[in-house]
Amino acid sequence: MKISGAEIFIESLKKEGVKHIFGYPGGVVLNIFDLLYDNKDIQLILTRHEQGAVHAADGYARSTGKAGVALVTSGPGATNTITGIATASMDSVPIVVFSGQVPTMLIGNDAFQEADIVGISRPCTKYNYLAKDVKDLSRIVKEAFYIAMSGRPGPVLIDLPKDVTASKTEFTWPEIKIRSYNPTYEGNKWMITQAAHAIGKSKRAVIIAGGGVILSGGSKELRELAEYTEIPVTMTLMGLGSFHGNHKLSLGMPGMHGTYYANKAIQGSDLLIAIGMRFDDRVTGKLDAFAPNAKIIQIDIDPTSIRKNVRVDIPIVGDVKRVLTLLNKILKEDVKEQWAEVRKAWLKQIDEWRQERPMTYTYSDEVIKPQFVVEKICELTKGNAIISTEVGQNQMWTAQFYKFNKPRTLLTSGGLGTMGYGFPAAIGAQLAYPDKLVIDIAGDGSIQMNIQELATAVINKLPVKVAILNNRYLGMVRQWQELFFKERYSHTKLDESVPDFVKIAEAYGAVGLRATKPGEVEPVLKEAFKTKRTVFMDFVVDWKEKVFPMVPPGAPIDQMLFEEPEEKAEKKLKAVK
Repeated sequence: MKISGAEIFIESLKKEGVKHIFGYPGGVVLNIFDLLYDNKDIQLILTRHEQGAVHAADGYARSTGKAGVALVTSGPGATNTITGIATASMDSVPIVVFSGQVPTMLIGNDAFQEADIVGISRPCTKYNYLAKDVKDLSRIVKEAFYIAMSGRPGPVLIDLPKDVTASKTEFTWPEIKIRSYNPTYEGNKWMITQAAHAIGKSKRAVIIAGGGVILSGGSKELRELAEYTEIPVTMTLMGLGSFHGNHKLSLGMPGMHGTYYANKAIQGSDLLIAIGMRFDDRVTGKLDAFAPNAKIIQIDIDPTSIRKNVRVDIPIVGDVKRVLTLLNKILKEDVKEQWAEVRKAWLKQIDEWRQERPMTYTYSDEVIKPQFVVEKICELTKGNAIISTEVGQNQMWTAQFYKFNKPRTLLTSGGLGTMGYGFPAAIGAQLAYPDKLVIDIAGDGSIQMNIQELATAVINKLPVKVAILNNRYLGMVRQWQELFFKERYSHTKLDESVPDFVKIAEAYGAVGLRATKPGEVEPVLKEAFKTKRTVFMDFVVDWKEKVFPMVPPGAPIDQMLFEEPEEKAEKKLKAVK
């Protein structure tokens, strides 16, 4: 029996186990939306912007480990997905985006709502397709999900011309084999053995765990490695949650806004074990001064990420979970060391650095400090919430003061740094986990980037909580202007134009709450958490507060700036008041 391309599309998604799609309708995808009208197996979540749809699919994917799916129309509908696709690409998130397209005979004719989305998206997708024949459609969908989920995950786009979805053919669900695409999962045993012996010889080893640990499901193996060999672990922004944040071996986050003791440990190490991370510039600081005395082991499933930014002595291409499983086995069988004794002096030194410069801030009884809000969220949730963030100061304070204890509990745009990501991502995660507490920690600037998705959350009865750290500035940019541009606050002050977030929430049918004093923070949070509706919390925080410590641009990561004493900072900022 022959069925239409639109029906093949629906059947293919069912075969892939898809339950939810995030999308927005338009002319060339109406035949697909018409089939979704009666479909009981797949729910389409209507967002209020295509960028919101892709970010929601991204949040769904990060929190579940499954591929997120978005469906949009042609032209501006398709081009509106690009920021979301690029966000997913930079952070290796598996999503499949379906874009409508004008009929094949009109492609290239500048037809109404035509855009070359295949060409536009090529630099920021793992792969993309233009479906030209309905007979190929089921194979293309199956390949897209396989490519998105396998190897180093990433976004795949399928462009669907209107005539292809209208044409009819027999539905088949083919076996697929892509000859030119064969990710390496098993690491080279000889190289893994070399890594084990290097660990045995090291006295001052440090593990840097990245997002690849979470993507591979390798957190248990990472903990086994760290605890068995007594090696301290620092986690990149994307790796937070891969190792228990309160563990005695946890060093927190490294890099530009990382902990002092993580950065000192990296710089003083004799062996760096980089697991599923790519040595981003925010982690390394000045490259030629990074870990000057360390031998480097790098484990990554993507061979192009190895040696891309730093020299590597022992490269291991493979799936993190599988490589660590074998590495742990070799260490226990072949490398017999008294690890506690070997690491004793090193761990003592790290504890001294930890005491010298702990991660802290100056509390105030009069004004809400943003770090205090994040600490309170962590305290009240006991680390059992899914946290998304926007980008900027709110993101860094979350990374510094929220202790992530489980993988897939932090959703944040690390590589692209996309303002407006956190709220729709939280919506995607809440849809996946309706009974979990999902919180977006936002800034007053970035929350306005996709604030229209309030409608999506309210209409779908998704009890997402949004904690807005409202400092009336584009805070991170203002911080750089204060430190490096002589306090010339060019176009970063939002004071007069910041809306009333409580009224906005209420206008959309959500709950709005506000705290202006430190004593109001905990009651507001408790009220929000017990409310089974979408809640916006407006925390009016100290506008002067900066993210410290901070590595200045171009400096080695152990040359950090720290918070000034309160009285000195007051004098410096008087002229701006």
